[in-house]
Amino acid sequence: MKISIQQIVLVLLLTTTALSTYSQQYRNPITIAPALSGNFGELRNNHFHSGVDFKTQQVVNKPIVAVEDGFVSRISVSPGGYGLALYVDHPATGHTSVYGHLNSFSDKIAAYVLEKQYEQESYSVNLHPEKELLPVKRGEQIALSGNTGGSGGPHLHFEVRDTRTQDPLDALDYLARVPDTQKPDLRGIAFYPAEGKGVINGSSNPLRLTISKDKAGNPLSPGRTIINAWGRIGVGVKAYDRMNGQGNIYGVKFIRLMVDDEQVFSSRMDRFSFADTRMLNSFIDFEDWRENRSFFMKSFIEPGNRLPLYEAKNRGYIDINEERDYRLRYELEDQNGNRLTYSFTVKGQQQAIAEKAHCDNHMAWNFDNAFIDLGFSLSIPTGNLYSDICYRHHTTRSSGFYSNVHQVNNKPVPLHHSAKMWIGISSDTLRNKKNYGIVSLSDNGKESWIGGEYTRGGLTTSIRELGHSYAISSDTIAPVITPLDEGSWASRKQIRIRLTDNKSGIASFRGEINGKFVLFTHDTKSSVYTYRFDASRLPKGEPLELNFTVVDGAGNSNAYRKLFFHGAQQ
Repeated sequence: MKISIQQIVLVLLLTTTALSTYSQQYRNPITIAPALSGNFGELRNNHFHSGVDFKTQQVVNKPIVAVEDGFVSRISVSPGGYGLALYVDHPATGHTSVYGHLNSFSDKIAAYVLEKQYEQESYSVNLHPEKELLPVKRGEQIALSGNTGGSGGPHLHFEVRDTRTQDPLDALDYLARVPDTQKPDLRGIAFYPAEGKGVINGSSNPLRLTISKDKAGNPLSPGRTIINAWGRIGVGVKAYDRMNGQGNIYGVKFIRLMVDDEQVFSSRMDRFSFADTRMLNSFIDFEDWRENRSFFMKSFIEPGNRLPLYEAKNRGYIDINEERDYRLRYELEDQNGNRLTYSFTVKGQQQAIAEKAHCDNHMAWNFDNAFIDLGFSLSIPTGNLYSDICYRHHTTRSSGFYSNVHQVNNKPVPLHHSAKMWIGISSDTLRNKKNYGIVSLSDNGKESWIGGEYTRGGLTTSIRELGHSYAISSDTIAPVITPLDEGSWASRKQIRIRLTDNKSGIASFRGEINGKFVLFTHDTKSSVYTYRFDASRLPKGEPLELNFTVVDGAGNSNAYRKLFFHGAQQ
């Protein structure tokens, strides 16, 4: 049988496509049955979750393996964040896999990291090995799972990134499916009248409704609440996903909103940029999150929101301009195609729409903005606000601080990057200006140290949201160094020291034995710093003198010195 050129080309194309698909079907990074505690795009404080979290049976030290052939391109060691983390490039697919919160690295990787930590004389390192230095094979053990860094319990944080852009992708698109037949779970709906353009039930304030369930777990209608609207409104939904056999809640991958069977909004969570991850604060109802720790997701797009997740008509806003029933429907769908449909009605009813209130300090989302008052200034560069705001400032005199107390806006407003804030010192009495620090004040008066740079008789710092109160306080007390179990250092071949600080926190520390740097490890979840004896770096047959120094965020320092021996302590 004669085969045409076109048939040969078609076969080659199909073969190439199949190989490409196969090459991106990665093996699981864990060797136990996969179960997830978190999924991609989950809503977190100030960011979307950039990976998937694999459960490790509530313990550490489960084997972690490379999901595909490649090479270690980056190694990060940090007391916070991802803790101990590995990044593996896979040139054949154009992806980078990321493994976070590890307890330890494989021997060859650990030896390389230790050498670099001593070269840089730092526990925290961010390393980029040459690609031929640490090659790995698919299924090769590269680490053990852990709970290091900003982890709330033992698990593996795993990511798949686009190597070129470092954008995180939904890792579940490239792994074997985790069995799941459960639909997303709807918890609430919300309505947001556009200021000066819309009204809900006679009010220009948001209306947030909790949705109850029937005995089978299906969401009920809003109940007795009759939703009347007129003019332009936005809608939001509170919802989570569920998975078989798990008690966790997860993020919803697909959200679609229909009005009279026409789609007006959709979002798809499968990729974002780390530069845009704080735009989560525009994706959600930020004010409700800050005040009630509740995640309503907006189905309309603010003008400063550049997230590439959306498709929308009229930016998702709905114009209620006829006296009739408007039929709205949410469709919520997960990774496996499980879908929840929820319908509800908004009654178009003509009613008065309040005009925009007068604003003395209007701030536009697409301009530079500033506010200046006695002893205070605020500068918000363009690109920080997601929508226009009316800025309101309140100043209170206080004898308990070195400045007045400044309430920086009357309600929470997120900033995408940061604003520069200056607060003047009303009583400049401290000789060491580093001892001054701006503090954020909670409703009950609790201080959270921010710090700042002394300039023009005050302090300058950056803030990343509005709505808090600030004042200038001080920290003149040095950190406390507490040695633990001194008598057993030699026998246990390790030194443990606890560091505590009253206000500004530990900024830096250094350990030396006989004048040479030694590596103390630590983690943000603990105040204990540990050095494990390294026989190759310790002098033999000599007494050992430990010198440990620490500096806090206000420049206060402390030091500890101890002479001990390899054998019993003298």
